[in-house]
Amino acid sequence: MEEFPQEALSGLVESVVFESEETGYKVIKIKLPRENDLVILIGMLAGCSIGQTLHAKGKWKLHPRHGRQFSVESFEVEKPRDLIGIQKYLESGHIKGIGPAFARKIVEKFGLKTLDIIDNSPSRLMEVEGLGAKRMQTLVASISDEVILRKVMIFLRGHGVSPVYAQKIYKHYGDSCIEVVKENPYRLAKEIHGMGFKSADLIAQNLDIGNESTYRIDAGIEFLLTEIAKDGHSCYEKIAFVEKSATLLNVGEELIVARLETLLKEETIIEKSLLYKDQPTSFLYSRPLFFSELSIAKELYRLSIGLCGIRTIDMEKALLWAETKMGMHFAKGQKEAIAKSMAKKVSIITGGPGTGKSTITKAILGLTSQISPSILLAAPTGKAAKRMSEITGKQAKTIHSLLSFDFTTGLFKKNRKNPLECDLIIIDEASMIDCRLMASLLVAIPSNSRIIFIGDVDQLPSVGPGKVLEDLIHSNQIDCTYLKFIFRQAKGSSIITNAHNINQGFFPSLSGDDDDFTFIEENEPENIIQHILNLTSSVLPSIEGGSFHPINDVQILSPMKKGLIGTDNLNTLLQETLNPGQISLSKMGRSFRLFDKVMQRRNNYDKKVYNGDVGRIVKIDTSTQTLSIVFDEEEVIYTSDELDEIMLAYAVSIHKYQGSECPAVIIPIHTSHFKLLFKNLLYTGVTRGKKKVFLIGSKRAIAIAINSKQAVSRFTGLSSVIEETFTKELLS
Repeated sequence: MEEFPQEALSGLVESVVFESEETGYKVIKIKLPRENDLVILIGMLAGCSIGQTLHAKGKWKLHPRHGRQFSVESFEVEKPRDLIGIQKYLESGHIKGIGPAFARKIVEKFGLKTLDIIDNSPSRLMEVEGLGAKRMQTLVASISDEVILRKVMIFLRGHGVSPVYAQKIYKHYGDSCIEVVKENPYRLAKEIHGMGFKSADLIAQNLDIGNESTYRIDAGIEFLLTEIAKDGHSCYEKIAFVEKSATLLNVGEELIVARLETLLKEETIIEKSLLYKDQPTSFLYSRPLFFSELSIAKELYRLSIGLCGIRTIDMEKALLWAETKMGMHFAKGQKEAIAKSMAKKVSIITGGPGTGKSTITKAILGLTSQISPSILLAAPTGKAAKRMSEITGKQAKTIHSLLSFDFTTGLFKKNRKNPLECDLIIIDEASMIDCRLMASLLVAIPSNSRIIFIGDVDQLPSVGPGKVLEDLIHSNQIDCTYLKFIFRQAKGSSIITNAHNINQGFFPSLSGDDDDFTFIEENEPENIIQHILNLTSSVLPSIEGGSFHPINDVQILSPMKKGLIGTDNLNTLLQETLNPGQISLSKMGRSFRLFDKVMQRRNNYDKKVYNGDVGRIVKIDTSTQTLSIVFDEEEVIYTSDELDEIMLAYAVSIHKYQGSECPAVIIPIHTSHFKLLFKNLLYTGVTRGKKKVFLIGSKRAIAIAINSKQAVSRFTGLSSVIEETFTKELLS
């Protein structure tokens, strides 16, 4: 859809073609002065009605089907000033209880004073013949709502709030909206989805709320804890946190310390002493993350001591039976992993690609299914669950689906009072599970169940806070089997051998381009882009005997979001190259086209799609401003105000693609990414490719990554909390 520079226009609202009460989105037609044809306007136009004069700022867009449209970015409305406009306004149905007949009678009775009387003396409408008490009651209520909405919109827009958020704020707080915002605008950061601390802070500045307001400092502390959690920390060192808070809020550290003391007394924030660099050090937690870690520790202890619902078996005979059934001989490490997992209540199996995790999983399933049919398989993402199903031949679910979300409570339906039913549960890709999800999962597992975590601890940790699998292992309270031997069939794959080389700190083999791992040396970002576009659009789709679909079978994984070879720019270029269609919806500078590859950015339990799920847009309805996306064969509808939940996914971050695999993976690796070049990031990226992996960039960038252990060391207390809990329970 072609766009033009910003303009301003004013005109009389003639009709409302479409409106969503839920979002405030409207399609309207207005009459411009000295123009015969009506103009179509689209946007968040809550409070805009027929008969009003609209003053709007925005941009013209050329839609392939609907022609020229004006996309409104901000607007103001004036009441109708002539009798025809007033009558049209009343006839529009905007005020419930007034139809065309009564609109005409009201205007005939009060003339140009009509709207003033409606706003200020609605009881005078009883003077109109035929207006009964019941209709009058409906009218007064509707007029009251209209007046309040108009005041709210004027107030919020006057303090820098966009029409989109103004509608959300009014819907959430109702009539008390203005009072709430005036008293404490920082509530918006917590209670209005999409509005963060910085937006609330701007409103507060407009309301002359000072920097040292306790509301502001408390909100700033909470905001910083949230931002820290986004970086993967479940807690943060107290002294460093005070410094960060003071810098963020531009206040003295003494004010931060004073407010922290109050918040700690109220237990809004929790303080705990943990060992850091071999010294007892104070760390701060948000309340939810503190209790997530504590819950994980307690539930693991409960599960580890509970009587097992599966009877013991002769392991030597069982292993022989499994080898015969599967037609293979297990290696020593595999036998140890199977035996340990079949003997312990809680255990972990970890290892890199090609070390036999899948073989062990199938053996455990085969043995357990002979003595109990009550088995559950789960993984953190839809892709990982699907792959688990394909490997084992048994149904695997996402953890979210397994626990079943309850929309009335905002919690999972499966919990301690309503536990899962299983004698064995196997969780794959366990390195991806953050502390909040792990706490929800463990509390729902019955005490008689055996639980086995399978994952690669050397991959990137979860997107959410914590490094749960690593902490479980380092606590030394959970039995763990490390798989290190790479099997012969896996040794034939350069992807796997190079992945292990990277993980061990060795340079990958970069010779040859005829196998499954190819390095293209290129130092200039512009040239890296050209290689990526050429590979996706021409080379990979035309490989003889194994062509790759340019969208479905190819995934670009970039370490960064910004820059020439960051995901943002690559997505724009790949969209133009691979999907140059014209039917699209746009929001906040992002355009989504029919057949685009997209990714869900956050968990949406209502739609049953979760952070990291990848789908394709299969339908766009420009008249209703909705689009449909297919995720794993399920079609999901998104409205225009939900488009911020999705992103283009031709190129995504390696972190976002954890747990997923693709036939062909392309990784740009350049020294401009130096802040994010780490061994576990490159290792994780390479292991996402099933048939082909391309590294495009410089050897120096690869060396930087290999010699850097991990991004930022995450602050967590889980390992210590598990150790403390097990020791305390055993001594009690």
